[in-house]
Amino acid sequence: MLNLDDAKLEKHSVTIAGHRTSISLEKGFWRHLRRLAKEQDLSMNELVRLIDEARTGSLSGALRAFVLQSLEKAQ
Repeated sequence: MLNLDDAKLEKHSVTIAGHRTSISLEKGFWRHLRRLAKEQDLSMNELVRLIDEARTGSLSGALRAFVLQSLEKAQ
């Protein structure tokens, strides 16, 4: 049977440019974002800030795209 627990949405608060904001992403994306931040020696807030500065669409979509691109690059 499939374990789709990673598909559950989780809301986390981050600080971007001194402002708190909440972001809802699936558990699996949060797990990979934490790993990617650690690999790059960044805090989660700093990683989200960098992605926020580079995005053209929604922040949650940019975060998902960043995770997917990182996973694809690692293959």
